[in-house]
Amino acid sequence: MVDLVSKLIQFDTSNTGEPATTKGEREAAEWVAARLEEAGYDTTYVESGGPGRGNVFARLPGADPSRGALLLHGHLDVVPAEPEDWSVHPFSGAVVDGYVWGRGAIDMKDMVGMLLALARQYKREGTVPPRDLVFAFVADEEAGGKYGSQWLVEHRPDLFEGVTEAVGEVGGFSLSVTNKEGEERRLYLVETAEKGMGWIRLTARGTAGHGSFLPEDNAVTRLAGAVARVGAHTFPLVLTDAVREFLGAVTDETGLDLDPEGPDLSGHLAKLGTISRIIGATLRDTANPTMLDAGYKANVIPQTAHAVLDCRVLPGRQAAFERELDELLGPGIEREWITKLEPYETTFDGHLVDAMNAAILAHDPQGKTVPYMLSGGTDAKAFSKLGIRCFGFAPLQLPPELDFAALFHGIDERVPVDALLFGTRVLDHFLRNS
Repeated sequence: MVDLVSKLIQFDTSNTGEPATTKGEREAAEWVAARLEEAGYDTTYVESGGPGRGNVFARLPGADPSRGALLLHGHLDVVPAEPEDWSVHPFSGAVVDGYVWGRGAIDMKDMVGMLLALARQYKREGTVPPRDLVFAFVADEEAGGKYGSQWLVEHRPDLFEGVTEAVGEVGGFSLSVTNKEGEERRLYLVETAEKGMGWIRLTARGTAGHGSFLPEDNAVTRLAGAVARVGAHTFPLVLTDAVREFLGAVTDETGLDLDPEGPDLSGHLAKLGTISRIIGATLRDTANPTMLDAGYKANVIPQTAHAVLDCRVLPGRQAAFERELDELLGPGIEREWITKLEPYETTFDGHLVDAMNAAILAHDPQGKTVPYMLSGGTDAKAFSKLGIRCFGFAPLQLPPELDFAALFHGIDERVPVDALLFGTRVLDHFLRNS
């Protein structure tokens, strides 16, 4: 499994979000297909919406074909990385100091490697799981899935025939807390919800002219003011069911005052460590300016100026969010959705949740699964359109001192080898009892 993760990282599947500069997933996808085929699988290779955007599917029949199949999905693309910023080359897959290093180590070639190792083992041993397992290794998640999961759901729904539930990223990782008795306890966060995701392009128009003239109608000035207002704004606190359940579970375990109506919820969340950045971002909508573009010469006032906002919206908040955003932008600012994906949420109950908890307890008797909302987005947004109930469960037992949240899209991304071994054992238990 460690070798598989390392090799997967060595494929540079950087996704810039622009087809012209994105390398594509074909080479990695063909390698995954070959590893499955040498274990005895019949695979389906599909390119989704563009050349080189490779996806691989394989199905392992289960003991009870009348039960809905379980989809196990991972994406092969990664965000770009600048080698000069890293301690090791981001596409080396180096195994050093007890970690596998490289872009994708935790987002999410770790999960791909675990699934691939188990798929190969099951086929070679003749393992028959309780239900059909559909393994899917897909493209373009890092840019919203237009050339991946979204395209597959629209154009190849046959690949998901009979699937009723799905497991993918981002969940199952441990959060170490101190309980009321002063003992360390590990909570394993299972994703049951995620915010909506959207990227908005802003445009301001003005009067072009010589840079020495007195300003009359400067597009850059108008846009800069609007972007500053949005960037400084705090959207209202809104608590979803998943967030309330998470806060309640942590309060019960630790005794921390995580009262949603309390005066210092953010301050108390900070006591949870680095995970507080993810949890804090699920308490309210966000709209972060991420790109600016204006002008072509220092002494020319441009006619137009552009910006991009990364917007993450809570379930049920879309209309209110857009009204609030328009008030902040003010007159003279045009906005256009570049990408707009709906939020997703499900409940923390049922046989699959019980199987996750049992798998964690089998390998960490002091562990406990709790639901949470992801501040980002995953391919669950696409698969849920087919009526599939989706969870994030890529189990990892992490050292308490590791800043896990900072590794997502961060420099020196890495995953502990021991965490991978633990996760593979947990997933094995889970799949044999799902």
